[in-house]
Amino acid sequence: MAKLEFDQLLDAGVHFGHLKRKWNPAMAPYIFMERNGIHIIDLYKTIAKTEEAAAALKQIAKSGKKILFVATKKQAKQVVTDLATSVNMPYVVERWPGGMLTNFPTIRKAVKKMSTIDKMMKDGTFETLSKRERLQVTRQRAKLEKTLGSIQDLTRLPSALFVVDVMKEHIAVREANRLGIPVFAMVDTNSNPDDIDFVIPANDDAAKSIELILGSLCEGIKQGLEERKIEKADSAAAEAQDEEGGAPRRERKAKAGAKKPVVEKEDQDAINAAVASKFAKEDEE
Repeated sequence: MAKLEFDQLLDAGVHFGHLKRKWNPAMAPYIFMERNGIHIIDLYKTIAKTEEAAAALKQIAKSGKKILFVATKKQAKQVVTDLATSVNMPYVVERWPGGMLTNFPTIRKAVKKMSTIDKMMKDGTFETLSKRERLQVTRQRAKLEKTLGSIQDLTRLPSALFVVDVMKEHIAVREANRLGIPVFAMVDTNSNPDDIDFVIPANDDAAKSIELILGSLCEGIKQGLEERKIEKADSAAAEAQDEEGGAPRRERKAKAGAKKPVVEKEDQDAINAAVASKFAKEDEE
């Protein structure tokens, strides 16, 4: 996992917080100093917290679970879309649909509706509709795609949530807290870190800052996914080897364990009597 460098963070402006008058006192442990009325974030703590979060996300990805990325602010949309797609994780960059986590079955129904429309277009049912109905269905499909297209593969609740700007995404954070889903977040000096499980103190307004922090976390996720692939390949190879080498052992075991036919007591007595009479005849002769 590539370690973040102090100079990288400086160049990306990760250390810039908000105006002193807008600060949240709960962020005091992560503030290094105040300059020209602006709080400066302690970048050594940013590095440590980012590494801690990356290690946790790596383990989640390694276990095959999903991480949902949430960032609806303009400067974060494209960055989150690109990086979340690179690690094949779901994301929300449009308006957060209220109840997406707490009312997940309803969201899944909307996603299934989108799949139903796609099926209609493939099997020719769509062509049988009137022009007006086709227009309505097309608009509905476009609307669903915009809001829910990025979570189409999310068949169950995510195991973690990554948020850019916890103040803007406070509904998502609240829903995750209610369900006990761990929250990873970039937290600026004007935000409250109390509801966040993995706080990454950083400037959440600059695209470069978001890209740098999120890029480091996605590297950890990629490593987790690669390790999962290697483990699955090793286990599959071990199973195949056991199947190949296990057949002769089973046959040998079956042969060794084969029991001799059981002879009934009466049959044994008859055999003994026949042998005795044979010897008696030989003696008489």
